[in-house]
Amino acid sequence: MMLTRRIAVLTIATLSVVMLDACKKKPEPAPIPAAAPPSGPNTDSINAARAREAAEAARRAAERRRQDSIDAANRERDAMTRDAATLRATLTATVHFDFDQSDLRADDKSILDAKIPILQANTSVMIRVSGHTDERGSDEYNLALGQRRAAAAKAYLVQHGIAESRIETISYGEERPSAQGSDEGAWAQNRRAEFEITAGGQTLRKP
Repeated sequence: MMLTRRIAVLTIATLSVVMLDACKKKPEPAPIPAAAPPSGPNTDSINAARAREAAEAARRAAERRRQDSIDAANRERDAMTRDAATLRATLTATVHFDFDQSDLRADDKSILDAKIPILQANTSVMIRVSGHTDERGSDEYNLALGQRRAAAAKAYLVQHGIAESRIETISYGEERPSAQGSDEGAWAQNRRAEFEITAGGQTLRKP
């Protein structure tokens, strides 16, 4: 009986020592997780970059369209300005006459012919024709000669379909020479009819 009790006590003591030693052991370290395999491309970043590139391309395209529109408008404006200057120069081109004559010469008729389609295309345009002479002859005679020259130019335009009411005439005789001098070179330049646009010349359009 005593032996049995001793064995039981020794067993309990042995188990206590074993349990105490087990409590004193350090815990096993936690295993290090395996590195995750490299992930694929970041689709969000790629999509954002593509969106930025698309937006920039759209902005550049819009800027090109805007600039092209501005350039086209500038070209059209410049063309209209050149055309208007050409039309105005044609309408105001001077015709000349022989000495003491008011008959139109062939080359002067061609100058008048160029005015007709412009006047027909711009019905609001009004013009004044002024007759001039060289210095020879009396003031009264030259005023009358200048008037005949202006009237001859007007009559030609009216005969070709331009309303008489759109053309005013006046004579300055020898009062307003375009060239100074008392020789045939100056006199030939002064024997003339000049044309002035008095209304409707701001927006001339081509025939």
